[in-house]
Amino acid sequence: MAIRKLRPMTPGTRFYSVSTFEEVTKEKPEKALLRPLKKSGGRNNNGRITSRHRGGGHKRRYRVIDFKRERHGVEAKVVAIEYDPNRSARIALVQYIDGEKRYIISPEGLKVGSIIVSGPESDVQTGNSIPLKGIPAGTFIHNVELTPGKGGQLGRSAGNSLQLMAKEGSFVTLKMPSGEVRKVRAECYATIGVVGNADHENISYGKAGRFRWLGIRPQTRGMAMNPVDHPMGGGEGRSKSGGGWQHPESPWGKYAKGLKTRRRRLHSTKLIVKRRK
Repeated sequence: MAIRKLRPMTPGTRFYSVSTFEEVTKEKPEKALLRPLKKSGGRNNNGRITSRHRGGGHKRRYRVIDFKRERHGVEAKVVAIEYDPNRSARIALVQYIDGEKRYIISPEGLKVGSIIVSGPESDVQTGNSIPLKGIPAGTFIHNVELTPGKGGQLGRSAGNSLQLMAKEGSFVTLKMPSGEVRKVRAECYATIGVVGNADHENISYGKAGRFRWLGIRPQTRGMAMNPVDHPMGGGEGRSKSGGGWQHPESPWGKYAKGLKTRRRRLHSTKLIVKRRK
């Protein structure tokens, strides 16, 4: 999980750093768990761009991840730790006693040969999946369900974890990575431990081309455009748009800083105890 800095042999490698991949034990993915992954280029079903600055990038195949962990009471052995191009975290290939193989998100400290299990009777140890009501307060968890049986939705990216703060009735209180404190139903499952590859956030991409490999295209500032293309464009010389200063906004006139976009009457809003801001 360390980071390797490249020598500044060229301008592109001057600020370039990569992961050492020392925890990865298997290079080729499990063929039965691969699916094709089609690129959209940011376009919807009508062919119109709905998400800008996307397109290109290296071809990938999707790894089917078991976010549900519904095989309760059946032990699984960690066979390998692998790289996944579709996420920042590493994934672990586990094999059940009957020979079935599945991918899970690899937590920190999980090694090849480790035995993991899911279900309400499981021990509180790294990699085990347990209902929230069976996890002691203060424990760090990841891959947390929001709806019982739907599969983990919270805490899935590299270095992330949630902390179980308290239990009250049919709900438990969780502290999110953002600092938000919210309630989740006690029957929801979560996996013990912190997601691995925590050094991911310290990687320096070093050159523009590396973003193109990821399918991220260049982005032009609104102030650099003409008035016909952006509300903040135009003006004689460098100006804060429209002749005078105005609030930063999107090309469609939505304020870019501080505007609340969360839907009103959202069912889960009432479960938020403390907001992240």
